[in-house]
Amino acid sequence: MPSLPVRSPQELLHPRPAGLYCPAGDFYIDPVQPVARALITHGHADHARAGHGTVWASPQTLDIMAIRYGEDFCQTRIPVEDRVDIAEVQATFTPAGHVLGSMQITVDDGNTAITVSGDYARVDNPACAAFALAPCDVFVTEATFGLPVFNHPSPQSEVEKLLRSVAAQPDRCHLVGAYALGKAQRVIALLRQAGWDRPIYIHGALQRLCDYHIEQGIDLGELRPATVKQGKDAFKGQIILGPPSAFAATWAQRFPDPVICFASGWMQVRARARQRGVELPLILSDHVDWPDLTRTIQDLSPQEVWVTHGREDALVRWCELNQIKARPLRLVGYEEEAD
Repeated sequence: MPSLPVRSPQELLHPRPAGLYCPAGDFYIDPVQPVARALITHGHADHARAGHGTVWASPQTLDIMAIRYGEDFCQTRIPVEDRVDIAEVQATFTPAGHVLGSMQITVDDGNTAITVSGDYARVDNPACAAFALAPCDVFVTEATFGLPVFNHPSPQSEVEKLLRSVAAQPDRCHLVGAYALGKAQRVIALLRQAGWDRPIYIHGALQRLCDYHIEQGIDLGELRPATVKQGKDAFKGQIILGPPSAFAATWAQRFPDPVICFASGWMQVRARARQRGVELPLILSDHVDWPDLTRTIQDLSPQEVWVTHGREDALVRWCELNQIKARPLRLVGYEEEAD
């Protein structure tokens, strides 16, 4: 048998303006521009864009892209449950624990394995598959919360905080800002786990993605549209979810004296909560915080770490102090707010 070509990690995968490119497979991972061949880690808009030729992704991510962009979001869809051979490499998909359908992608040419984590989380998330380690020689990681100050509380404690506030203020409704894909469904599922069995009201922008989660077996309980046709008093003591954009529109003004909440890892930064006019910050993140970020690197023990976006310099420095080779990739086009 012919021997496999020996490539350096940089030859196997390297940054281009469109994103991370693999010459041996002639594809990009999470490209920020339309390309002929793309592997997609998950359905958030800064990672999954329309206009590609062929797209490889988990079946759920492909469905989510069709929901968000239309059925013709690409020319050819190829669902990947586990692994796929593409030209001279094998791509293995491993759950990332970020949102429904999210995957890490490990590119292996037989000599070097590089895992591109996309966005990932290692805490309980009843709305998606749990994170699993993807062994590799090079680990490509985000660093959204890549500073030691980010040590997030447990999701359950934050949901209990919300429920205590609801119980203490029965004459007010609680408006919870949550991103349409992943965060909203996770908040709802956590509320159900915590025993909230009453209807949860949602903005219309959340409906289709919530319906899809239910179709995929995620128990969200009874959901109702958050309209004021039944009278404003009907929302006293209720929990209402909407996308962050709706809080700057007239929609949020329809509800009398609401408690404004926002579910995000960034709510640990008090200044951000104040800027948004948040009365009840809920520190709920779908990204690893600093302890889980560094724990993941320790668990994988890769030869190298590449940092894609976020607090790159702090994580690179931590790696160096722990005798791990590391470098920032300085990729552009990925939003820190998609949390």
